[in-house]
This record gives sequence, structure tokens and C-alpha cells, in this order.
Amino acid sequence: MPESEAPRSIPAADLGMVDAVVQLSFAVQGVLGRLAAAHELSITQLRLLAILRDRDPGMLELARHLGLGKSSVSGLIDRAERRGLVARTAAPVDGRGVLVTLTADGRRLAGQIESEVVDELAALLAPVRAGERERLSRLAARVVEHHAARRGVDLSASRR
Repeated sequence: MPESEAPRSIPAADLGMVDAVVQLSFAVQGVLGRLAAAHELSITQLRLLAILRDRDPGMLELARHLGLGKSSVSGLIDRAERRGLVARTAAPVDGRGVLVTLTADGRRLAGQIESEVVDELAALLAPVRAGERERLSRLAARVVEHHAARRGVDLSASRR
């Protein structure tokens, strides 16, 4: 495409906060969707693996994290279990409860995808200077923690 026909980029200051956050969300979801598809996963399955990297939650906690109903989570876990990525175990405190854990294959896949996500998001954030990245990280963490608290999700619960 000749230079005169190249799409013009809009300076970030012109987007406004809402559009900037939405556009960034679209870009991140695009990365996650592409990586999930490359590993024959849905984005929800990718999110499940990410949640299970550092915790062994019960079904209700998983439902809260994922924003899904218990029956949807059961189906999600069934599919991941058939694929050998997760296992269900009895909760140590309440034998009626069920905890979900990554299998060795699930842990390997989660680690591989995590590495790919880090690389892809580093490329996406390349125009952001190091100091700005640290600030963005702190601001994003604050938003994530607030959002989780409003949904009744304890981000520190069940961490290994």
C-alpha cells in the first residue's frame, strides 16, 4: 500500500479513556483468542488454565472467577478432564466438596501458553516505556482487585 494510502493512527490522547480501554481490551482478547485457538482451546478454557496455575479452587469459586453458572463450569471441567488437563479431587475439609487441579499435562500447557502470552503482550506493549508499564500494571491491578471484590471473588483465596 503506498504511504499516502496507509491508515493513519490516532494519537492515544485522542481516544479518551473509555475508547482506549475498550480498544486495548479488544487487542488483548485478540491475542488470547489466537493463542487459545492455536492450542485448540476456547478463551474460557484458557482462562480456566490461568486460574488453576496457582490455586486449586472448588467449583463455586471457579464459577465466580469465570462469571459462569455451576452447570456451565461442570461442563467446562468435564471437557478439560477428558483432555487430561485437570483432575477433580475431594476437598480435604469437606469430603462432599470438589477441588479442581491441573494435571501434569495441564500444568505444562498452562506454562507454555503463559510464556506465549508474555511474549505477545510484550510486543503489544512495546510502545509503552518501562516506567509507564509499571504504572499501568499497578493501575490495572487496582481495577482487577476492585472488579473481583464486587463479584465476591477473593483473588488471594486458595493460593498455593
